[in-house]
Amino acid sequence: MLKPYSKEINPNNLRKNILNMAKVGNSVHIACAFSIVEILSVLYQNFINIDPSNLKNTNRDLFCLSKGHGVMALYSCLYEIGILPEEYLNKYFQDGSKLKGLSDANIPGIEVSGGSLGHGITVSVGLALAAKLKNKSNKIYCLIGDGEMNEGSVWEALLFSKHWNLDNLILIVDANQYQAMGLCSEILDCEPFYNKFEAFGFETWECDGHSVLELNRVFNQALISKHEKPKVVIARTVKGKGVSFMENNNAWHYSRLNNELFQKCLEELS
Repeated sequence: MLKPYSKEINPNNLRKNILNMAKVGNSVHIACAFSIVEILSVLYQNFINIDPSNLKNTNRDLFCLSKGHGVMALYSCLYEIGILPEEYLNKYFQDGSKLKGLSDANIPGIEVSGGSLGHGITVSVGLALAAKLKNKSNKIYCLIGDGEMNEGSVWEALLFSKHWNLDNLILIVDANQYQAMGLCSEILDCEPFYNKFEAFGFETWECDGHSVLELNRVFNQALISKHEKPKVVIARTVKGKGVSFMENNNAWHYSRLNNELFQKCLEELS
């Protein structure tokens, strides 16, 4: 049966799963996974219609993690809802592991491979157009990073989405202000996002990306909207959210945890 998971998905449990994978995988993307935890927990708990017993159901909603380096958050969520076994997480990023450092469509529950930024959104737009041409009612969700907005292919995809009135597309921007080498505002500033998306013909919402209440509100509004426009939720997030020494500290974009820091993280999340 196609439906959201419906049971509570605790965001900090997702973060603890991420930490456990990070400890096994050694050098990994931790902070950029932490920033999208609430977004994923709300989407999979209340909005994305899937059938864990039949992941290829042709009427399922599709989710694409375009910022594929945040994939530990998605692995964690798929584990919580029963799609990925614990043994996969316990061997994360090891030789012979099923779980890689970037999203891979060969892994159960992952629809689109990611890693090269700006590609996931273009695939999502194609999936949304295909669904409309087939008169299907499923939704296509795509999560991109604010640093990813520097890619020209993103803006081409936005133009295409409005041209074809892809009202089945729900885009989410993880606006955590950082990219790999520093602040987005200092490298290539794409703000104000809200005004730009409105100008590109999107129905646009902006919210606190760590507020479960606000995320539920805006995603519900996006689903019930009757406007024949693509949708976007600009989620204002904090890179490294949940662990004080990682928050807004870009050294944790890609780094490793020693035992002392691992324990400190767990204490803060408990």
